[in-house]
Amino acid sequence: MENNFNSPDQVILGNIKTGVVKAERSIPQMILLGIMAGAFIALGGATSNVAVHGIKDVGLSRALAGAIFPVGLMLIVFVGGELFTGNCLISMAVLDKKTSIGKMIRNLVIVYFSNLLGALIIDYLIFFSGELNYSGGGLGAYTIKVAIAKINISPVAGVTSGILCNMLVCLAILAAGAAKDITGKVWAIFFPIWAFVIGGFEHCVANMFYIPAGMLAASNPDYVAKAEELYGITAEQCASLTVAGSLNNFIPVTIGNIIGGAVFIGLMYFLIVVKTGKKAQ
Repeated sequence: MENNFNSPDQVILGNIKTGVVKAERSIPQMILLGIMAGAFIALGGATSNVAVHGIKDVGLSRALAGAIFPVGLMLIVFVGGELFTGNCLISMAVLDKKTSIGKMIRNLVIVYFSNLLGALIIDYLIFFSGELNYSGGGLGAYTIKVAIAKINISPVAGVTSGILCNMLVCLAILAAGAAKDITGKVWAIFFPIWAFVIGGFEHCVANMFYIPAGMLAASNPDYVAKAEELYGITAEQCASLTVAGSLNNFIPVTIGNIIGGAVFIGLMYFLIVVKTGKKAQ
């Protein structure tokens, strides 16, 4: 019977090879794949928002959102994309001296801003599609609420929540590498991403959708009025949704995501498999 499962050692060694490929990509390819990945993650965020915006129970809301949101990472893995958070695993290839830290940094910077561009495209498409009018503008109000909560996160919470998030995202990517068939990859991705959404952890690329979407929604007086009606959010709070305000989230969360992926997962599994263990043949 054919084995359709890669061992943990094979997964890590395979990811190191993938990290080299990612680090060596041409800049145009990084940009285009980064745009696609940002768009895929944004689509997961947008569709999960539609599903949960009318649910008041936090646990139930997150459980449902988490069942939808993984579609973004699945699309990246199955049809191609460069995702900043997942690419933090290039750290293993750097530690194994298969690529340079300079090439890793180049990849992460280019992919980060390409992810942002992809997410912003979806933000504007969603806004002008009229989707935020659902529930009499309730979805627009919910979008504002989510964005305000994100920009008001404390730096410590942003970093620690970012670490927890990208541990699960990178584990989902590695787990997908354990399966040899698409069904196995679907479930390997689904559960860790479901867990990260239920936990309410912070993902910088997802926030590239959520925060700008809230900023766009706050430009509509009807959504602002609905946010006050449903959630007691004032016009002054809506006015805090600015590019400068978004940095309160993006800076600590991005730092946390890098630590979670490159150190908590990348470094640890490099030490376990390559540095202290036997390499699989």
